Amino acid sequence: MSQSTRLMAWLAGCLALALLLACASLFVGTSSIETSWHWLLSPDGRSSVVLWQIRLPRTLGAWCVGALLGLCGATAQGVFRNPLAEPYLLGTASGAALGVAISLIAADSTIGELAWAGKLGLTGAACLGAAAATALTIVLSRGVLQTASLLLAGIVIAFVLSAVTSLVLLTKPDIWRAMQTFILGSTGFLSWSSATLLGVVFWVCLIPTLLLSRGLDALTLGEDTAQSLGLSIPILRLTLLGIVSLGTAAAVGQVGIVGFVGLMAPHLVRETLAVNHRQLLIAASLCGGVLLQAADLLSRWIVRPAELPVGAVTACVGGGYLVLLLWRRNRDG
Repeated sequence: MSQSTRLMAWLAGCLALALLLACASLFVGTSSIETSWHWLLSPDGRSSVVLWQIRLPRTLGAWCVGALLGLCGATAQGVFRNPLAEPYLLGTASGAALGVAISLIAADSTIGELAWAGKLGLTGAACLGAAAATALTIVLSRGVLQTASLLLAGIVIAFVLSAVTSLVLLTKPDIWRAMQTFILGSTGFLSWSSATLLGVVFWVCLIPTLLLSRGLDALTLGEDTAQSLGLSIPILRLTLLGIVSLGTAAAVGQVGIVGFVGLMAPHLVRETLAVNHRQLLIAASLCGGVLLQAADLLSRWIVRPAELPVGAVTACVGGGYLVLLLWRRNRDG
């Protein structure tokens, strides 16, 4: 089987699995599977709301979030030429969390009580916080030329902003529960408006990243080679880091901090396919979407009728995957 045929089969498999998980999500919730099946066969007003206004947009929104994180993870790994890079590396998650905490305190509300406009405002606050964190990281590292300085600055900014978020929340202790939901990650508040917004942001991030994928291919050959091909490395990195910041902020603003998806998705693609960056970006997006859909389904099913934070599920699965990956690499020498 040729490489292009394998890639097409792999992408088709991801799409089929995403569709299967979307259908399965209609049956998993606080009600029993038998009740959900009855709702599908004999719909009424209540079942229509539960199935088509709550469960379906939730699984579609989860796919969009996972796709964004997979895309941003693959982009970050290409920019830093480091397979351990992930979307939160520049302090974007901590910056987004600080923006959300400030917006919640200003609105004197909780995440579950926010209307559509509030959700858009929450995402806007997360975007501003993530953009500020990215800008601080770049300033602290004195530009984007030194990847080691960028990584170190990102870690420092992440710790500092996390501490500031904790101090801000001390002024309003009743916001802690809402922020705990945000920090652990939850897809329970996704709606059609959220899924639409995430879908738009996904395409806004995907299209320019694909157009710049040749630049990522050139970076893998080394900075000197990339410059000899006529690339402006500072502009390329700034643009791609801006896209990573936007995509990560939109995802974090809607579901909170969901770890390991952006790290796992590109690794799973590389483990099974030999791809260039254009193919990797598409495949990692589809893989990330399926991963978060599956995690969302597990979070609803494991302790049904209650549900686990989806970020806890991805952390357990992602941590186990990385431990297995390290063990395999150490075993193979």
